[in-house]
Order: sequence, then C-alpha cells, then structure tokens
Amino acid sequence: MAIRRIGQILVDLGFLRENQLEMLLEEQQQRPGEMFGQVAISMGLINDEQLAQALAEQMGMQVVSVADTDISPDVLSMITEPMAQLYRIVPLRFDGETLTIAMCDPQKLQILDELRTFLGHNLRAAVCTEKDMLKALERYYTSGGESVESIIHDMEDDAELNAAAKAMENAAVQDLTGIEALADSAPVRKLLNMVLLIAIRDHASDLHFEPFESEFKIRIRSDGILYEMVPPPRHLAFAITTRIKVMADLDIAERRMPQDGRIRLTVGGHPVDLRVSVLPTMFGESVVMRILDRSVVMLDLGVVGMPTGILQDFREVIRRPNGIVLVTGPTGSGKTTTLYGALNELNSVEDKLITTEDPVEYDIDGIVQIPVDATIGNTFAQCLRSILRQDPDRILVGEIRDLETAEIAVQSSLTGHMVFSTLHTNDAPSTVTRLRDMGVPPFLITATLEAVLAQRLVRKICKDCREQTMPGTETLSQLNLTPEEVLDKKFYRGRGCATCNNTGFKGRTGLFEWMPINDQIRDRINRGASTEKIRDIGMQTGMVPLRESGLEKVFTGVTTIEEVIRETIADAS
Repeated sequence: MAIRRIGQILVDLGFLRENQLEMLLEEQQQRPGEMFGQVAISMGLINDEQLAQALAEQMGMQVVSVADTDISPDVLSMITEPMAQLYRIVPLRFDGETLTIAMCDPQKLQILDELRTFLGHNLRAAVCTEKDMLKALERYYTSGGESVESIIHDMEDDAELNAAAKAMENAAVQDLTGIEALADSAPVRKLLNMVLLIAIRDHASDLHFEPFESEFKIRIRSDGILYEMVPPPRHLAFAITTRIKVMADLDIAERRMPQDGRIRLTVGGHPVDLRVSVLPTMFGESVVMRILDRSVVMLDLGVVGMPTGILQDFREVIRRPNGIVLVTGPTGSGKTTTLYGALNELNSVEDKLITTEDPVEYDIDGIVQIPVDATIGNTFAQCLRSILRQDPDRILVGEIRDLETAEIAVQSSLTGHMVFSTLHTNDAPSTVTRLRDMGVPPFLITATLEAVLAQRLVRKICKDCREQTMPGTETLSQLNLTPEEVLDKKFYRGRGCATCNNTGFKGRTGLFEWMPINDQIRDRINRGASTEKIRDIGMQTGMVPLRESGLEKVFTGVTTIEEVIRETIADAS
C-alpha cells in the first residue's frame, strides 16, 4: 500500500492550505536533499508538533512526548549512548519481545532495519518532535550514560557469562551451538556494537582486537594513530572474536587458518563496509577490521590540503590526453584518496574511466571499477590487458607492483591513454629509480611519465584548543633549524579538549612533493642519473621537498613540528 505524501496529510489535517502546498513543493525543488517537513518549518508554515502529528499519521505510528517521560534504567541500557546519538532514538519500554523506541525521523525506515541487526530484538517505533528528542538525549545520554568501561565492568561481574566463556574456550570438542549462543549473548553483542559505533562515529580507519597471554586489547586507529580502549576480560576474547566471525560470515569452527571476510552495515543512513582479517596467533585469533565509510571519504581535490600552485599544476596534468601520473608514499598516506579525487573531477559523459583496484574501496557512480583477485589469476596486469579492449580514455591501476604491470601501463600510455597509479617510494625523485630497478627502460620512462606526486598525511591541530607554543632546541635541530632562525615564526599545539578526545588533534591533511617531468629531468633520466641528481634538478626547477612542505603547514598553524618530523623522517638530509 502506497504511503500518502506528507504534504497532502498536512492539508487534510488543516495545517496547510492547498496554495501553500504548491508553494512549498516549488520551494523544495530549490533545496535538493531537504525534507518537505523541514522546508515547511523553516518557512514558518507549520511547527514541530504539527509535523510530528502528520508523520505519525503517514507512518501509522503513535505520537509520544519523551523528554518528560520516566524511562526504566534497564530499558535505557538497551541502547548505548553512541547508538542513541547517531540514530537520534530513545528507548521507551521493553515487553520481553519487542522494544518500543521514540524517533523524530520515522520516514527513515532503514533505521529500524539497522537497529534490528544491532540489537537482535523486534522493534516498534513512535514519533516525537525534534526538540523533544534533543532534550531527551541530553537528559538520558549526556551525563552518566553507559560507556565501554561500564559495559566491561558489567561483563566482569556476570558470573554466568564468564563461566560459559571459559568453558567454551577450554572445551576439547567444540560445541558449535554453544559457541554461537555465547557469541550472540547480549553483553558481547552490546560491547561490540558500542565499539563499532564509536569507531564509525570518530571516523576511525581500523579496529584491532589483539589476544595476548594475560590480556585482550582493543585498539582504534584514528587519524593514523592507534589508541587503546579499556580492555575486556581476557577470557572473553574467544566470545568477542567469534561474534565478529559470525557477523562476517566466517567459519567459527576454524581457528588454525587465516580468514578474510567483510561486514556490510548501514549506519545512520549511509553504507559502511568493514573488511575483516582474522589471523591465528599463539594466544588466540587476532582480528583487524578496516572501516570503509563512504560518507567520510572526500572525493574533492580542493580539500586534501594541496598548496594552490601544486593543485593547479596537478589539475592541468591529469587532463592531458595521454601519459602516466604516479602518486607515491607508504601505506596509509592518502594516495588512493588523491587519485579518487582526480577521477571524480575527470568523471564526465565524454570520457570512459576504468579502474582496477585491490580491493575496490569506494564505488564512484559513472566509473567502471574492477576488483583484482590474484587467487584466480585476475592480477593487475591481466586486468589491464582486458581494460585496453574496453575503449577507455583514462585508467587507474591500483598499484604498479611488478615489471609486467609497469610495461602494460607504459604501452597503454603510448597508445593514447592517461594512466594513474601508485608506487611505494619515499619521495618523488626515487620513483624514477624504482621504475628502472623494475626493468623499465629509461627511454620509455621519459616518453610516458608526466609527473610524480609524493605525499604524507599529518594530523591537524584541533581548532578548539589550539594554543601558541615554542619547540625545544633539540626538536628544532632535527629539522636543521636554530632558535635564532625561527624568532619571527609562530608554532602551535593542541592543548586537548572534548572535541579532539584530549589528543590535541582533529583530522588530517596532506604534505605534497610535486615533481613534473620536464626536459631537464628527462635528459638526466636518459643519462642514468642517480636519485640525488634527479632531486637536485627537481629542486632547481621549483620542487618543494616533503619536509619543507610540512614546515609551511607548521608555520601557518595547521600542524605541529613533531608531526612533520614523524612523517618526513626518511627525507631528512
């Protein structure tokens, strides 16, 4: 049965007139992505209560007042603070089978499906106003709310859970039914749900679950740095890792072999992909989850932190009809994000763009993306051969790992294609040496290579707690600076606050070393010049080394001097 439109319901309830409805529909067209009810409120035609009544009528739900309702602590504990804040929901009552929740976005039906996955209960929804929801969240979840620490404390005191966990971990013969029941128990499910939601909310890139002889660590990688959470009891390691394996559809009976899987979630209305790697260790299974959240990735070259001059040159080069552009740096330096940003700018009806990646991390509408699978012989080189028969204009090869892939990339460029790829090198000049070491002849490098972009990621100082500071003489000496040379410079650091979880940093930005392949560099490459000679020519023609790029961001208050030292230590002269 079709759901009646909210505008017509507002008219039927007498809250809007027909002429106002027509005006609102026209206004909504000018505000893409904004809900009809919010447009009506912003124009002062209806209020919160009227919208809630109309939404309840539309969805067949009851209108409730939440902020002033007394809710049982047992019921409140069923929804963790991260879940309540993320989904904007408050639990009202639980009758043993069905949990009733209040929500102010009842039209987002996928929320109920997501919550069923997390909670494992039947759900019934009621409608409240947005103001009422904000007051309720503030009352129930901003002070004294449940935390990872409190959940772990409850798990430590749960004698039944602890006995079952120890029995299953030490059992000579595996009871798969008992293992599944343990992994699906409410405390284990609640802890894992909270850790996952905290990681997704804080835009973490990885989650580590690590068993050791006497402890079980949980660590989150955020902004490139690992932070340790409060560790759960060691004997619950088996239950937690088994729960992850169940969610990733892996074999829970296999504990001796590595396994890889994935968990697909929809959190807050956007898809989140969790790549799961399980590795047996001396003391149990180590699990790492890579978090790929499509709502976080920035497919915009303008926000990755490139200086204006480099950004203009990079945009000009990627629009050339043929050639090779390489982005280099260690794992986790943002190479893929930069290339996605380039492809996003080039994505148009006139051009055919094809990528081959291992794995495909984010899907981009309008671009043909091919996953590499070496286990069946579908390598980068094999994919690249087939791509050339698909009439592409621009090609992204996830990584040039061997001579075969390099040779096909070169041939692709020579036959009129623009090729983008990545390499693992310390800086831009050493990329040429790396290609030569692979076996690519110098004359082919000079004929096809258009430019190399080396990059690193550094953490940005939190804007809410930034303060001026002065680094010590020893720190300055690591950058070959003296206190006298920086008398007129300002340095900053983050003091630490609630916004940045007391780290002093919030978000990351890039450091870039841009080396266009000009005639002087081509001449040196053909003569077999060393990396140092190529670097000298590059700097003479305007190349700014990574460390100097970092210093510019230190002096403008974007990052700290310690961050630049940490990320560019290999480039120190």
